[in-house]
Amino acid sequence: MFAPADFLDLEHTAHPKLFENQNHVWDALKQIASYLQFRLKPTILSELMGKPFISNHVFIGRGTIVEQGAVLKGPAWIGENCHIRSGCYVRENVIVGNRVVMGNSCEFKNCILFDEAQVPHFNYVGDSILGYHAHLGAGVILSNVKLDHSEIAVVTPDDNIATGLTKFGAIVGDRTEIGCNAVINPGSLLGRDCMIYPGVNFRGVLPQGSMVKLRQEVQVLEKRDWPTTKTE
Repeated sequence: MFAPADFLDLEHTAHPKLFENQNHVWDALKQIASYLQFRLKPTILSELMGKPFISNHVFIGRGTIVEQGAVLKGPAWIGENCHIRSGCYVRENVIVGNRVVMGNSCEFKNCILFDEAQVPHFNYVGDSILGYHAHLGAGVILSNVKLDHSEIAVVTPDDNIATGLTKFGAIVGDRTEIGCNAVINPGSLLGRDCMIYPGVNFRGVLPQGSMVKLRQEVQVLEKRDWPTTKTE
């Protein structure tokens, strides 16, 4: 139940070993730091625009563009043909596939992004996994810590499954779309090919191929003439 293959196509990552022998998909998050410690060979093979900050704990593949104003603190492993835009902040223990967009004012920490994931505007991705061609709309937040800082559980209709993690954002399955300004709460699992509408606040397990809509009442009123204030 909740195995990696239920959410992710492991052919779309260069790091399938992170998921070997894992009972639950989120267990891979516990392996990122040690995986990078033993396998990362810092090298910059990419094109740099201006002078972005890149520490000596970062690998960047061929064809990737890193714009001035990006900060890559690392340890981080960035794939080929990615676009890392100005204002992107890559913190510790980040693994990124090929042809990924990492955008302006986006922060990444202890996460795995599969090939062609798109995180283009004002997003937080902490302690999370984004599947192949997953997309976050502008302002989407993957919240990774409970307000009381207690252990995070995956909430199901039948039971709550302890994760052993106090920091765990979300698993976003292959090709899932999340609309602008949605908040995904800690310990959420989103299946493949799902769609979450803008502004949704979601927690729990979303089955593959599901859609989450937010309904709100909107009133359109005739605009009144407001008195003008004269200044001397």
